Formats: sequence, C-alpha cells, structure tokens
Amino acid sequence: MTVDNLKNIFQEYGIAGAGGAGFPSYAKLNEKADTIILNCAECEPLLKVHREVLKNYTYEIMCGLTMLSEAMGNAKCIIAIKPSYKTTVQAVKDQLSAFPNIEIKYLPEIYPAGDEVVTIYEATGRIVPPGSIPISVGCIVYNVETVLNIYRAVSENAPVTHKYVTLTGEVNKTVTLCVPIGTSFSTLIKLAGGATIDDYEIINGGPMTGTIATTSDVVTKTTNALIILPKNHPVVVSKQAKISIGVKRIMASCCQCRSCTELCSRNLLGHPIEPHEIMRAMSSGKVSKPQAIINAAYCSGCGICELYACPQGLHPRTIIAELKAALRQNKVQLPKIEEAPTANPKRDYKLVSKHRLTSRLGLAKYNKAARLDKTDVVADSVKIMFSQHLGAPATPVVKKGDIVSCGQKIAVAETDALSLNIHSSISGKVIQICDQYAVIKGGTTK
Repeated sequence: MTVDNLKNIFQEYGIAGAGGAGFPSYAKLNEKADTIILNCAECEPLLKVHREVLKNYTYEIMCGLTMLSEAMGNAKCIIAIKPSYKTTVQAVKDQLSAFPNIEIKYLPEIYPAGDEVVTIYEATGRIVPPGSIPISVGCIVYNVETVLNIYRAVSENAPVTHKYVTLTGEVNKTVTLCVPIGTSFSTLIKLAGGATIDDYEIINGGPMTGTIATTSDVVTKTTNALIILPKNHPVVVSKQAKISIGVKRIMASCCQCRSCTELCSRNLLGHPIEPHEIMRAMSSGKVSKPQAIINAAYCSGCGICELYACPQGLHPRTIIAELKAALRQNKVQLPKIEEAPTANPKRDYKLVSKHRLTSRLGLAKYNKAARLDKTDVVADSVKIMFSQHLGAPATPVVKKGDIVSCGQKIAVAETDALSLNIHSSISGKVIQICDQYAVIKGGTTK
C-alpha cells in the first residue's frame, strides 16, 4: 500500500481527524515522516472516548498504525498515552509482541498533553516551530478513533458513518456510545438515561475548548463528548462571556501580572505567544508592542490562560481568538522565525496538572468511568452535515425522496480542494436536503 493509495482511500471513505478541527486525514500523509504518533492523551478533563476505543479495539488500531508505517517506509510508531489509563495500557502491552515497530511512550498527567505540539515534544523531544505543522519535524499525529477508521476503510472498505461519544456530567449514566453520525444531542442524552437536572447546558467537546450546544445539534465526525452541566456552572458562564464586556473587565481589573504567559503551554515550548502583553495592550488601549498582537496567531486555544491562570477571572483566550480571526480576515502575514524554539528550562515546574485542573473547574464529582457500551444504537432519523471537516464542504449527490443505504455516498468531495466525501449513517429516505445538510428518515422505503 503506497501513500497515494492511502490518500485515495481516506478521501473516498471520508476519514477526518475524529476530534478537534477535523483535518482531512489524507492531507497529513507524507513520505517524509519518520515517526507516526497515536495520540491517546485524552487531553481534557472528563473525556474518556479514546482510552475506551483503544482498550476495546487494540488489535485493529495497532494494525492501522502498521499500515501507515509500511506506506511510509516503516516509520516508527509511538502510542502516546498516560500511565493512569491502566486497563488500556495493559491491552496495548498484551499486543506489543506482535507489532515490533510500535512502542509506548508515557505522557505526563498534564493539560494539554493532547495538543499535537505538546504530544510531539513529550513523545520525541522535538519542538514544532511556530506556525509550522508536525511534518516539519518528521512526525504525523493521528488520534485513536481516526486510526480505527483507517483500519476499517482499508480492511473492510467501510466509510465513516458512526462516531464514538462520551456522555458525562449531569446524566444518569456516564457512558461512551457508538452512534450514527447525524444523531441529535437530545437522543444522546436519552441514551445516557436522561439529564439529572432540568435546567442545564450542553458543552460539545471538553470543558476547556468545547462550545455551548443545543439539544437539536447533531453528532459530526468531530464530536467527542457531551458534558451536561448546570446553567450556572462556572465553565458554562465562562463560555457565555461577551467580548465587549470582557474588554471592559480587562481595562478595569487586569493586575498587569504575567500569569497567563507563565503557564501558556505554547510559550513554555518557545513559541512567541505572550498573552500578558496582549492583555496590557487591551487594558491601556495602546499597543507599544504590535508584534505581540501579531503573535496571537500562535495561540493553540487551550484556555489555560483563561480558565486556570488568570487570578482575576478574565478572558485572554477569548480576546486572542478574536484577534486571530481579525489577523486571518486581514490576511496578515506572519514573519518567518529563523531561530529554532527551545523549551523553557523551568517548564517542568509550570505544567498544569490535569487532576488539579479538574478540581479547579469544579468538575471532580463528574470524573467517572465511561465504559464503552457496544449496543447498536438505532436512530429514527439523522441530520448529516456536508461540512464536517476543515476545508471545502462536500457537494450533495442525492435529492429529496431518494432511498439511501447506510454507507452510501450522499455528498462528494470538492474537486481540487481540501475536502472529503460524506456518507449516510443509516438506511432510509431523504426527507429534506439543502447545501448544508440532508435529513434522512430511517426505515422508510417508499
């Protein structure tokens, strides 16, 4: 199997990064890679999906890694995992003798260990230069579920139709499920035994980087978890902060410390992102260091500055996200950084403990096991989005009234663009369709 063969398979069967931004997986493949990293960091508090998937499909995932390795000239494979995931670690160890090109590297129990740049550093000692991508240091990083999807596409000709999702927080049953893509969040909550409170909000993703969602939102290829929290929970309140109020609070309350920068995960690896300089500029209305504003582009969005470091409870990450968007909109070119970054010599003393972060966020009581329930989930209907990945949306090739089968291609990747095919996750009838999505009602044949 060549790299080009794999690229064609990945695009045909719709494989995107199963979490985060959903970067099309074929675009990561590169023959220059000498190391492939399986990211099982389970970066954010309460998320359990990757350790559960790796524990239950260890052999298949390690076969998927081997496929990738062979296509890239027997590149070394590293499973990056935290030692506290004991049952998952043991499942991997039980298979290691059959996979001599795969090794385990233990990650520290910190946040954000799952950030690609941090994972690469912890697993290999290499630092990805600011503004660069992992292949610049010879690495490719895929998360656990992505490699399982790769194995199924290559070995079983199976497109991506289902997603593993952890349900946690104020639910009666903390659980990880495999559900058809397009399943509504309200259905997922019911599958978790319902919410334990009436007045709640849904966080789509982790408590640090996730977003507020509604019960009518649906599962996509990047949905990793739903966290059900009271409406007045600090994590929820923080995510509802308005930028205009945030700026006024900075002007009134920023104490001009450096805590946000001192604990910044990218700054600790030598990247030139300095949140405190941005906060100083916002608080005074003067920009004495314009380069600090431009360097906002190097922010990973991990949220440590906002939800952990700031003693005033301000919102540097939110402000920086607005600046990043403005830099992109205005097509500001980042200056080339010639000097290779080096890690802060005091980095080990400034790392954020995931256990402490969970407690600081007020989430410790929700930190429960979320075992994978392999029971088939049947969805009466699904709403399948045509843009579930970075890049150009897929173009629909079905129309209202068409009968489709599970796994059938319903939208095709944009030609000559970063894009992926989209497939139906159930068998049924297309009852609604537009440029953004298709609604399919299951069990309908007329």
